[in-house]
Amino acid sequence: MTEAPKKRGRLFYKFLLIFLIVSLVPLGIVGYYLVSLSQVTLNKAISRDQEALAVGFADTVASYIINFRNVLFDAAHLEDFSSMNTAKQQNLVSHIMQLHPAFLEISVFDANGMETVRLGRFVHENKMRDFSADALFTKVMRAGEFVGGLEKYMGSYPAVTMGVQIVNPVTNQPVGAVLAKMSLTALSSLLKTGFPEATHTQAAVIDSNGFLIAHSNSKEIYKPDAKLPDDVLRILLQNDAKTGGGELILESTGERVLGAFAEVTELGWVIYIQRSVAVAYQASDDMLKRTRNMMLIVTFFVLFLGYAVSLVITQPIQALREAAIKLGEGDFDYLPDLSMPNDEIGELAHTFMQMSESLKVKTAEIMSAKVELERLNRSLENRVEARTRELKSAQDELIKKERLAAIGQMASVVGHEIRNPLAVINNSIYFIKTKTNATPNPEPKVVKHIAIIESEIRQANGIIDEILGFARTRELNPKLVHLNSYLEDITMSYPVPPHIEMVKTFAPENPTVNIDADEMTQALRNLIKNGIEVMPEHGKIYVRSELVDAGTVRIDVEDTGCGMPKETAEKIFAPFFTTKARGTGLGLAVVKKVADRHKGKVEVVSVVGKGTCFKFYIPVVQNPPAAPR
Repeated sequence: MTEAPKKRGRLFYKFLLIFLIVSLVPLGIVGYYLVSLSQVTLNKAISRDQEALAVGFADTVASYIINFRNVLFDAAHLEDFSSMNTAKQQNLVSHIMQLHPAFLEISVFDANGMETVRLGRFVHENKMRDFSADALFTKVMRAGEFVGGLEKYMGSYPAVTMGVQIVNPVTNQPVGAVLAKMSLTALSSLLKTGFPEATHTQAAVIDSNGFLIAHSNSKEIYKPDAKLPDDVLRILLQNDAKTGGGELILESTGERVLGAFAEVTELGWVIYIQRSVAVAYQASDDMLKRTRNMMLIVTFFVLFLGYAVSLVITQPIQALREAAIKLGEGDFDYLPDLSMPNDEIGELAHTFMQMSESLKVKTAEIMSAKVELERLNRSLENRVEARTRELKSAQDELIKKERLAAIGQMASVVGHEIRNPLAVINNSIYFIKTKTNATPNPEPKVVKHIAIIESEIRQANGIIDEILGFARTRELNPKLVHLNSYLEDITMSYPVPPHIEMVKTFAPENPTVNIDADEMTQALRNLIKNGIEVMPEHGKIYVRSELVDAGTVRIDVEDTGCGMPKETAEKIFAPFFTTKARGTGLGLAVVKKVADRHKGKVEVVSVVGKGTCFKFYIPVVQNPPAAPR
């Protein structure tokens, strides 16, 4: 007779349902929130990147036009131009057009507006013109330089007219003007290079009237009355902001696009970049799709885990139920084998089986409970001992901090009070020295002891300076400095003994840093001083700087001394730790303090018998302001 299949009890389905609710509902809510937040954040970042790209290309276009204007400006200030010698001017204009193919036509005018030189790539007539009444010539003579608006050269090529004054370098008076027509087709090539068709991105440059100056698709600029769509122009021309961006729907096609614009400085032009939303947010959509797939995988995993957990919980209870039925029927010899887990259900099964066991089993159970209690007691003792050690360590650290704070306050008072008698002693020694030097034959011992007193006064002042430098905290006074010149000043002014050779290697990038020069100088001089002191006979001091990455520069101060063991190197930055016969042990503590205040760090690498290298890391200023001309 075959055994009927076992049915799942209601407890199994309750456990499964509860586990699914507890696991999937919070996971679904948190997952949905995180995915939505990540998608919004990523889309905003993409929009900001496109806006930053527009700003960058606006600067590029401005630099492109201004560079050509500067070419004319530099030429107009040459003596050959200011001499108003037609032959020399013709040679210079010809040379400029050979060097710069963007110039379509260049004309030179005297102070009265009469054309003296005219060269052009499509100009075949040699008749000179009168520009005395021309508005552009008048603006150039009045303002010194001028860049006009968009025009179609020969009815096809987008071009711009620019002009600069010709100034006599002796009298500094304008003697004429140079006007040039420059082709803007190279801007379209620049946009096409930056935004190829494969990226599904369009970029354009428009003037203040909305006409196309350049386009990533160069065919667009050769169209008659070339413009962007009217709905885009309304946004760009009616907006007072210098930069901006966001989503818009094109009225002509109904397509949703992501647009960004930026004004070109000094020219009044606008850079406009447009990408399809589907392309721009592709990364965001891919992330959402992958996240949904992962959520499905997690859901299936939770279902499987819930099923397994429910089985683990309900199977022992089912076996215990079958044993209770056998026991209720009086079948004591054929009870099922109860292999139970070590948890509450297992304890219930164990209690159930104890009903048929002897006193020996009960005694064994008591002994087992005793062993378990001893184990728990030992575990509790170990935990108490560990917490006691942690509390003592925290107490020692607090005492150390309070002691350092008290020492700092005491150092400020004592240092100030000791300096006064030291100054009096120094003045007295100076007076005695003056009297001694005035004697024909001063006593050598007196001279020697005067020198010893002076040396000890300097040593005492140095100790006070170190203590005060460590104890005193003032507001940082950071300033932007070029690191190479700053390091050069420090190394040139430091008195290096004759037996020491200083080797300097500075970063070719010459990064700019924002530092408090006084504090940084004290820290670097402490490192150089320590290096010199460990080389009493001869050696080398290496001072190097190296750009570690775009945001950090490292300053190395390395000596060729005897080095130090690892256990010493781990303690050298602790206050009052020193290996010298004399010293406060605060020099390197001050170095670490300066590094921390400048949001940097200091490390030491030392090899016994070869030398020690201190590595001082500080942040680099990104895009420092240019120095005024």
